[in-house]
Amino acid sequence: MKLDPFAVEVIRHGLSAAAEEMSLVMTRSARSPLLREAGDLSSAITDAQGELVGQGRDIPVHLGAMAYTIRELLKVVTAATLSEGDVLIYNLGALGGNHLNDVKVVRPVFFEGDIVAFAVSLAHWPDIGGTWPGSYLAKAIDTFQEALRIPPIRIATAAGVSDAIVQFLKVNVRDPESCEGDLLGQIACTLAGEKRIVELCKQHGKAMFVAALSRLHDLSEAEMREAILALPDGVYEGEDFLDDGGPGDEPARIHVKITIKGDEATFDLSGSCDRVSNFCNTTSFIAKSAVAYSARIMSGRDMQQNGGALRPLTIITRPGSIFEPGLTAPVAAGNHETSLRIVDAIFLAMQDVIPERLSSGGATTSGMLSFAEPRQDGSWKMLYEVHAGGEGARYNRAGCAATRVHLTNTSNTPAEAIEANYNIRVEQQAIRWGSGGAGAYPGGDGVVRSYRILAPSMHLTSCVERKIIPPFGLKGGAPGKTARLTLTRGDEVIDVEGKSNLVLQRDDVITIEMCGGGGYGRA
Repeated sequence: MKLDPFAVEVIRHGLSAAAEEMSLVMTRSARSPLLREAGDLSSAITDAQGELVGQGRDIPVHLGAMAYTIRELLKVVTAATLSEGDVLIYNLGALGGNHLNDVKVVRPVFFEGDIVAFAVSLAHWPDIGGTWPGSYLAKAIDTFQEALRIPPIRIATAAGVSDAIVQFLKVNVRDPESCEGDLLGQIACTLAGEKRIVELCKQHGKAMFVAALSRLHDLSEAEMREAILALPDGVYEGEDFLDDGGPGDEPARIHVKITIKGDEATFDLSGSCDRVSNFCNTTSFIAKSAVAYSARIMSGRDMQQNGGALRPLTIITRPGSIFEPGLTAPVAAGNHETSLRIVDAIFLAMQDVIPERLSSGGATTSGMLSFAEPRQDGSWKMLYEVHAGGEGARYNRAGCAATRVHLTNTSNTPAEAIEANYNIRVEQQAIRWGSGGAGAYPGGDGVVRSYRILAPSMHLTSCVERKIIPPFGLKGGAPGKTARLTLTRGDEVIDVEGKSNLVLQRDDVITIEMCGGGGYGRA
C-alpha cells in the first residue's frame, strides 16, 4: 500500500508518546522508592513480531535489551496461544533479559482480532528473593543464589489478575506489599500502552498502522547504514577492565574489535575474559544493548532506536565468556557494570576516528548501595540507591558534575524520602570537588553521600566499580579519581570492598565518594 509519510511520522511520535505515558503511569503508581523516586524502570512497544518500535526516555540498557525481549519470548510462547486481556510476567535472562531483579510485564495488544503490538513494562524490583536481601550476592556461585527465577506466566487474563500467582510471588520476596504494588503498577502501565496503540489503529486503520511500523524499521536501517558508510573502513580495537573478577581476582578484561566495512559494522567481543568469579557476568542481550547504544553515538545521529537500526550491526560473543557465561551464571551486577565497560572499550577503540563524538571516561558504574532493614513481622524494608559521578570531558567542553552517563538514567532518592521511610539519616550530600581529571577541558566531579544507620542492624550490599581502574582521559587528559567506599564505626574508618555483603550496626556511617570523569586534552 502507498504510505503517507506524514501518517508514518504521526504514528512514530504516537508510539513514543504512548511509551512515555506508560512510564508516567508506572512512576505514579509504584510503591518502591527505587521506582517512584529514582525511576529504575523502562517502557517499550514492539510490533507483532517483537521488533522494537517505540520507547520512553528511560534507561538505555533496559531499552536495548527490550529490542530482543519479545522476539525471544515468542520462541517459547507462540502468538497463537495468546488472547486479548492476557498479561505475562517473567524475568529469565535467556529470554532477551537483564538480571533477575528486572521483571518484565508484557501485554499483547489486539485490534480487530489480531495482535498488532506488544506493550512491555520493565521494572527493577528492590528484592526478588534469593540468598541475600536485595537479591545481589557478590560471591554467588550461580544464579539460583541470586533470586527467584520466573518463566513466562499469565499473571492476568481478561477475567482479571491471578491472585494465586500474586500470592506466590509475595511469599518469595522480602517486601511483599511493595512487590504487589509495583506489580499492579506494571500491569496498569501496559494497559495504558494498549489504550494508546488501539487509538492509533482506529485513527489510521490496521493496515496503515502495521505498514507504518515496517516502514519505520526500514527508515532506521537506511539511516544507520548511511552513518556507518561515512566512517572509514578499517579494524579498530579497544579494551578496558573491571576492577576484579578475573584470574586470581585480577582486573577482568573487556575487549572489542570493531570492523567497519561499507555500510555494515561488526563488534567482536569474543576477546574478553572468561566467566568471572563474581556477579559481574552478563547476558548476551545486555552486551548487544551496550553495542546498540554505542553504535548510535558513533553514528552522530539522533535516529529512532528500533529493530531496523540493528540490522547493519553484527555482534559477536563467545560461549564461556563474561558475555555468554551460561544460563546458570550469576549476573546481577553485569547488567549495569559490565555493560558500561563495553561502551568504554568502544569509545577507546574509536577515539582517533570520531573524537568529536566521544567523551572521556565517566562514572561508568551504578555506585549501588542496597540497604535492607528487618521488620518484626519477618518482612524487610528495602532501599536500593544508585549514585551520580562525573561525566568525561569532550573535545569542546568540560564534563558535567553529579550526573549519570551512557546506559544509566536514574535519579537519586531525595534525602527527605529516605529519612521519612527508613531508619537512616543522610548526613552528607555534596559534590566531591576535584575528583574530575585535569585537562584542556576537565572531567566532571562526582558526589559524596553519607548514610547513618539508626536501626539496630541493617544489611548492606555494595556494587561500586571504578575503585581500582579510574575513568580514562582522552588526548592527554588526566583520568578521574577512583571511587571510594568507607564504613565509619566509632573511631575506626574501614575501607569497604566495591562488591560486598555485610551487616551494619546502629550508628555506623557508610560514605560513598563517586569517581570523577576523565579530562580531555592536555592542560
